Amino acid sequence: MNRFLRLPPQILRLVLLALGIVGSYAVARHFLTPPSFGEYGFYRGAALGEVAARPAVLAGREACAECHADQVTQVAAFSHKGLSCEGCHGAGQVHADNPDVAMEKLHYSHCVRCHEANPARPKWHKQVVAKDHYPGDKCTECHVPHAPSEVP
Repeated sequence: MNRFLRLPPQILRLVLLALGIVGSYAVARHFLTPPSFGEYGFYRGAALGEVAARPAVLAGREACAECHADQVTQVAAFSHKGLSCEGCHGAGQVHADNPDVAMEKLHYSHCVRCHEANPARPKWHKQVVAKDHYPGDKCTECHVPHAPSEVP
């Protein structure tokens, strides 16, 4: 113990500072970690109930097909067949429950979200530099989203 006290004062201060930081972290973790944390994995177990209690916002392709069978069939024949309707049009549960509520119209940003040139995307995925490809803001002037290979 006598040797420990003979350490240079800056080393002693660093050791005490490190112990203070680790101790503060341990105390904060004890008081701030929710009781259900770690119950089902590395997240709050109570979060599952909270998420399940939220109202549904996505209707699914089947709900779209009830009224829009032609469009769903058309999409199934082209490269967008793996996409959900709500991926482009937005959440549709409210529209499925009440058809008088209008769905979101397609906007330039919906197309660019997937088709803007990005080196991280696979080479087979059709990509463009939007500013060079078309200066306007309506991709649908040249492309049919439900049948991307067709020209209007």
